[in-house]
Amino acid sequence: MKSPSTPDLVSRFSALVEPGHALVEAADKARYLVEWRDLFQGETPLVLRPANTGEVAAILRLAHETGTAIVPQGGNTGLVGGQIPVPGQQEIVVSLERLDKVRSIDPLGNSMVVEAGMPLAAVHAAAEAAGRIFPLTLASLGSCQIGGNIATNAGGTAVLAYGNARNLVLGLEVVLADGRVWDGLRRLDKDNAGYDLKQLFIGSEGTLGIITAAALRLRHRPRGLAAAFVSVASPKAALDLFVRAQAAAGFGLTGFELMSGLAMEFALRHLAGARLPTSPAPWYVLIEVSSSLSNSEADAIVLDVLAGATAAGEAVEAAVAQSLSQVADFWRLRHGMSEVQKYEGGSIKHDVSVPIGDLPAFLDEAMTAVVEAFPGCRPVPFGHMGDGNIHFNVSQPEGSDRRAFLARWNEMNAVVHRVVRGYAGSVAAEHGVGRLKVDLLADVKPPLDLELMGRLKDALDPLGILNPGRVIRRP
Repeated sequence: MKSPSTPDLVSRFSALVEPGHALVEAADKARYLVEWRDLFQGETPLVLRPANTGEVAAILRLAHETGTAIVPQGGNTGLVGGQIPVPGQQEIVVSLERLDKVRSIDPLGNSMVVEAGMPLAAVHAAAEAAGRIFPLTLASLGSCQIGGNIATNAGGTAVLAYGNARNLVLGLEVVLADGRVWDGLRRLDKDNAGYDLKQLFIGSEGTLGIITAAALRLRHRPRGLAAAFVSVASPKAALDLFVRAQAAAGFGLTGFELMSGLAMEFALRHLAGARLPTSPAPWYVLIEVSSSLSNSEADAIVLDVLAGATAAGEAVEAAVAQSLSQVADFWRLRHGMSEVQKYEGGSIKHDVSVPIGDLPAFLDEAMTAVVEAFPGCRPVPFGHMGDGNIHFNVSQPEGSDRRAFLARWNEMNAVVHRVVRGYAGSVAAEHGVGRLKVDLLADVKPPLDLELMGRLKDALDPLGILNPGRVIRRP
């Protein structure tokens, strides 16, 4: 690829956006170059902030002409480094943050069309103003952007009831690597006229095209909501409780989160105003039930589940939310678990999934394996038990050196991922592959999978200018 660092090429790219939105000064570029965990720090000669799809298309036409590498970036909340430009590679960052408008809302058709740079919280607010909800929910909803959510097929806490991002997308507008714009903004529930092309771009992490707008699927807001915070003795007890709750609530079970006792200790220690709703326990579960009828129906389901779970020995103690404010307090404990680990020193992350029925055995085996391999380390698992996705994070031993611990990141990954593979699980459950996990794919994907992925990359981005070195490496 050609280097865009020459003054002439930087000037040509800069002229494609409005004055003040081509950033070349180090201070202006700084916030686009650091991942929030400080695991990846990047370099770029230029950050471009286009205002519309036309400007994105012009940037990619020039990039295709000159062989310039482009790194699309949303809210910079990604956890695998895909959005951070590689030092020394002269990759240009294209931030979508100015594409932040609602193009249309159709409450009757339960859909809305929004631009890729809208923060997820703003998408929520726009849907609510129209009397609907957009159910994708993440801890980073105030800063992540919908285009990035779709490009990474974000999951979050509502997958159990509503599915991943790809289940909530009706159509897309995408700028291709050569600058052509694919208009796939259809708002149809049923369309079998050929290949479902939008699915190529959902979860592709900006390697096949840049998403500039999306048609989203909306839902009616439930009329009733109930939540309970439950102490349990073990993941097996939590699994039994999940089976019971799902049988009682069906599609109304909109949340079922598992948290280890140590993860909760970290939250109580470092999350301002945090309070444990029950007595201390080895494990905790957060249950949320929604009802299309009323709060009383949701409450009745939760109380019936808890009564049965207590009688069967699945639940040690439970607190039922008495208000929406208390529901929010319960969720704040869960959503704060990623952030609070920073205060305990280095943390090595694993975003994994296994079949739901194997979760208790996986957790037991993985926790034993890391403690044996890294004496004194502190496993801090938590996550979406209802869909089999656990954030199996491991904090450094107390009093140890942070840098020395993080230097063993790959060793720790190897231990955990070996256990994951034993259960036919995934090592990239919802955060994606990015740069962090690109070299793992050869170990976990069959050769034919990699061949087909490579063919798609070559077909849609033959010059390899879109997020090169992410998801899949090409020669």
